[in-house]
Amino acid sequence: MSLQKNLVFLKLGGSLITNKMIISTALPEVISRIAKEIKSAQEKNPDLQILLGHGSGSFGHTAAKAHGTKEGVSSKEEWRGFNEVWHQASALNRIVIDSFHDKGIPAISFPASSSTITENGKIRDWNIPPIKKALDEDIFPIVFGDVVFDKEIRGTIVSTEDIFSYFAEKLRPQRILLAGLDEGVFWDYPICEKLIKEINPKNIKEIRPSLGGSAATDVTGGMTSKVEEMLSLVGKVEGLEVQIFSGKENNSVKDALLGKDLGTKITSGTK
Repeated sequence: MSLQKNLVFLKLGGSLITNKMIISTALPEVISRIAKEIKSAQEKNPDLQILLGHGSGSFGHTAAKAHGTKEGVSSKEEWRGFNEVWHQASALNRIVIDSFHDKGIPAISFPASSSTITENGKIRDWNIPPIKKALDEDIFPIVFGDVVFDKEIRGTIVSTEDIFSYFAEKLRPQRILLAGLDEGVFWDYPICEKLIKEINPKNIKEIRPSLGGSAATDVTGGMTSKVEEMLSLVGKVEGLEVQIFSGKENNSVKDALLGKDLGTKITSGTK
């Protein structure tokens, strides 16, 4: 199956849109700026379709770590924690949705908690047609890291990367853009002076010792998990490219959406 050349998955990392050092603190001015950039990119390229995802940052990760939600849910206390993670993640999602609405972007949320069941943390099924229909009708679908019910461990958390990985095999985007604070992946993390321009199966063994975690609480694995998951994905979806880049500079998200190479690229290495 060929790639959908005008379809892009864009993630706004939790480190970008929240202050991850202060619990439940969004950065509304950053979210608003990025919404403007997305709208500008779509005006410049009317054929551009975007599936947006965002992290939970200081909203979901702190509660998730406190209750161990990622590892599974069983006790009454853990289920209360599961609900708290959902509440926090949904609160940030509403802030994002409202900001996009204020900029005239018709966004609709598709939360994982009401859309999928996992098995040992792996998404097994998701009703894709409503999201495809939204894209076809120029409605802006938004997904985010969320709690889910699980067949084996009863409850867990899926990250935006988990969701993108599942959707990519179904929807076949041309690119996945992961915007955070870091300019990309570095050889010398946490000093961050030597940027790695491309990661592929041929050089990952050499690069793996350089992969860092996260400077703040991140129950979904930080940079190491992100790179490993995206590297696996580009091996499954022929021609797909992933970019990890910084979204903190003005117009960086717009530029990436319009095709500019920023940060670190993850490819299958076959070109």
